[in-house]
Amino acid sequence: MIQAKGYAAQSPTTDLAPWSFERREVGPHDVQFEILFCGVCHSDLHQIKNDWFPGIFPMVPGHEIVGKVTKVGAHVKKFKEGDLAGTGCLVDSCRECENCKEGLEQYCLNGSVQTYNGVERDGKTPTYGGYSNTIVVHEDFVLHLSDKLDLAATAPLLCAGITTYSPLKHWKVGKGHKLAVLGLGGLGHMAVKFGVAFGAEVTVLSTSPKKAEDAKKLGAHKFVVTTDPGQVKGVTGYFDFILDTVSAEHDLPFYMSLLRTNGVHICVGAPSVPYQVPAFSLLGGRKSVAGSGIGGLPETQEMLDFCAERNIVSDIELIDIKNVHAAYDRMVKGDVRYRFVIDMATL
Repeated sequence: MIQAKGYAAQSPTTDLAPWSFERREVGPHDVQFEILFCGVCHSDLHQIKNDWFPGIFPMVPGHEIVGKVTKVGAHVKKFKEGDLAGTGCLVDSCRECENCKEGLEQYCLNGSVQTYNGVERDGKTPTYGGYSNTIVVHEDFVLHLSDKLDLAATAPLLCAGITTYSPLKHWKVGKGHKLAVLGLGGLGHMAVKFGVAFGAEVTVLSTSPKKAEDAKKLGAHKFVVTTDPGQVKGVTGYFDFILDTVSAEHDLPFYMSLLRTNGVHICVGAPSVPYQVPAFSLLGGRKSVAGSGIGGLPETQEMLDFCAERNIVSDIELIDIKNVHAAYDRMVKGDVRYRFVIDMATL
């Protein structure tokens, strides 16, 4: 076994703290890489606190993982030592179901294996994430990274990036569409960048007037303060799509009133309380509420290549791992522009 070190929560009521553990040895099709940077996702906090479902403890969070390959298995063909590499939210799937064969491993019908807070396909070995110094992953679930982009700022693309890229591609959002991005945080700021890159007219919806300048710097064409009745009136029935990145409880029917006929409200945030959607919010305009997870491996690589071509990365704040709980507190308050990334050299 490979000795590893990281930060783990021992239970839902304890803080993250240094913890030593073991990774599996590098198998014939495995890639081991040194983790250089790991993004901090709101879902990390949700999972260590059991907000969504009972977790597997000790838990090492982190699924926006980038680094450099240190060892490859004898049959690995896609990577060599020294390559830049990344791993997102998945480390395995059944590879055999209809979805997996279509490159939709995130929707594996037999259950994909999450990068952390999951269990390997043997049904018993827990997975540990990127708040650590090294990781071993099957080569099919390792992604190529461009050396043209800042590596630390690339890390959040593995979750925040693909989580917003995937639904925009699926619904073919682009030129001629009016897209609203609800919430300007880690996910929202990437949604703005992609929406603009795809040619849509992009409006940021926010309760915070102070984010207007940032929205424009990111490329948004419009900014609407949703607590201002006058501004809201101007966009009622206006949008083709709303990409909802908010992970706190909010009033879905209110935002759906901003959709035009046949509009789609796409949820990518995951509040810990269920959505409340009255039937007439849907019936009045043939509107839809949809959801989207991350992307599969082919689409995630496509997104990374697109970002390399367009010089798109996340706006980040690099932190020392010992400050991760202070980062969580700031993240909950929306006090981050726009994604925390851990410098694993501080481990």
